Amino acid sequence: MSTQLSNVDVLVIGGGLAGERVAIEAAAAGHEVLILSLVTPRRSHSCAAQGGMQAALGNCVKAAGDNPTLHFLDTVRGSDWGADQEVARIFAEEAPAAVRELAHFGVPWTRVRGGKNSYFIKGERVEIDEAVDNDGLIMHRDFGGTAKWRACYAAAGTGHAALYAVDSEVIRLGISVRDRVEAVELIHDGRRCYGVVARCLRTGAHFSILARATVIATGGHGRIFGHYTTNATINEGMGAAIALNSGVVPLGNMEAVQFHPTALAPSGILITEGCRGDGGYLLDRQLRRFMVDAEPEKQELASRDVVSRHMTQQMHDGNGVEAAFGQHLWLDLRHLGAEHLQSKLREVFDICRDFAGIDPAQELIPVRPTQHYSMGGIRVNKDGQAYNLRGLFAAGEAACWDMHGFNRLGGNSLAETIVAGRLVGRSAAEFATGHALDVNTRLAAETQRNAQQRATEWLRRTGNGRSVFEIRDAMAETMINQVGIFRDGGGLSQAVAELAALLQDCETAGLRSKAPGMNPELTFALRLKNMLRLAFVTAQGALARTESRGAHSRSDFPLRNDADWLNRTLVRWADNAAEPSFSYEPVGLLDLPPGHRGYGGDERIEMNTSLTDYNTGVAEQQRAQGRSETRDAPGSRVVWGAWKEQI
Repeated sequence: MSTQLSNVDVLVIGGGLAGERVAIEAAAAGHEVLILSLVTPRRSHSCAAQGGMQAALGNCVKAAGDNPTLHFLDTVRGSDWGADQEVARIFAEEAPAAVRELAHFGVPWTRVRGGKNSYFIKGERVEIDEAVDNDGLIMHRDFGGTAKWRACYAAAGTGHAALYAVDSEVIRLGISVRDRVEAVELIHDGRRCYGVVARCLRTGAHFSILARATVIATGGHGRIFGHYTTNATINEGMGAAIALNSGVVPLGNMEAVQFHPTALAPSGILITEGCRGDGGYLLDRQLRRFMVDAEPEKQELASRDVVSRHMTQQMHDGNGVEAAFGQHLWLDLRHLGAEHLQSKLREVFDICRDFAGIDPAQELIPVRPTQHYSMGGIRVNKDGQAYNLRGLFAAGEAACWDMHGFNRLGGNSLAETIVAGRLVGRSAAEFATGHALDVNTRLAAETQRNAQQRATEWLRRTGNGRSVFEIRDAMAETMINQVGIFRDGGGLSQAVAELAALLQDCETAGLRSKAPGMNPELTFALRLKNMLRLAFVTAQGALARTESRGAHSRSDFPLRNDADWLNRTLVRWADNAAEPSFSYEPVGLLDLPPGHRGYGGDERIEMNTSLTDYNTGVAEQQRAQGRSETRDAPGSRVVWGAWKEQI
């Protein structure tokens, strides 16, 4: 076997917003950068983001007085105190500059119109005079879990507009992109990452790319829920999987899985939170606005985990609308009017028309909660460096940075792609500058040989084992039924057992197509075990966490337990080990003490130690779990006590 080998300064795996923004930052520092992408970058899943990008600009009347501290408060409360508060502070401070930079790149943000404007707020039409002096500034819309209107948006195609603008910048800078390529294994020696082995999806050929710094930005892994997700078919989690397969890099908070309240039923296509931010209503089968009673203060704009639970409970209680594909509820946008829908929510209008045959200006939209986002991912420090493996970085949804904790606020992830992309790109560039690519090429050859051998073994298999697609569908049913919005010990134990059995089935599964080159069935088969491992650690982590926090809701442990569970789950899976190993670390330095989120229930088990005592052990405990040293000291970006002036 000959090893196809090349090298680059900074290798970025993933061509979405996070990956491309990393690449721009590294290229601006003078490095040779290569992006690997499953699809052409403009087809990355970032393109599907609709509603907005959170940044505290304070440009309209309903955003007046907004600032990074309020954004920090909303983010930590939204996370149900599962977030790293220093990272949340960094994010809130950096987001305004990142959003304004996108305008420079060419994003056509929806702008403030000075003078009288009409909005729907909590079910009523309201006339507001916007300051003429603010005319032309970036406009905001309301999103769930926020104290101010903060979501900057480009109609309902924010991700599309941002991705095209950022990709144009990648092209302008001459950054190399190789699409239809998948990274299948990290090249590492247990201490340092030196690049990846990749597989060409056109030819099936494997090759090795060595790099001074490697960045994983492959997005989420929602497809472990099969078709019960808003995620694109490419979101199968291979970035997180190859990190887990290293045996040394932990994944963080994999049990933290977000369900979006409004996916179009039955297709599962996202209907943006911007619809509710602009005044849309949720209705039950009796056309009653149940969220007004369930959450009188925030109504339809409580955080996503809270709204999803209320919607699911409505359907459990028999208030859902029966349909051939199961129950759903209604989203009502009719009162917003055709002009509003065809301008500020145009993408939603098109989706309803094209995929459901509905005119949302005249008809109700069938919606139900569907898996949407993974708060868990590759555990990194505040600079984006992976635990335990120098030279490896991660950004975006593939990473557990961790600003989202156990529930992400809408619009925060799209902003995170740009904010983290800038910061992690800078970190990767600095690492590449300071570290030579000193590696024995035998390591790359052995890693590539192992990857090729796995493909060969799949093609050689004989017998009548289950098909890879049957196993995939069984995994999806287990995840949605047992590891969904509501969880309990019995169901999670069943899920762990079923997923363990599916992992065994994967060892005897066969292929119908034996083509060695471009073979989609083989390509999926090579991913299947990785997807099952991600599903397994999600279920097992959820079983171990005996509390309810954010999107992790245990009916047998309904209270948030800050005395025992104010921590972050870490999971590693050693090479050839039958099962993963779990450990825990503090969530990070606490500035804002645990309290009530402002929506949902307020029953909880309070922490039994002081903030000072908790904070004293954070750095040492995280270092013991593999956190590398950061550019500046832990806690240096925390603005201690600033939140007290905002409440």
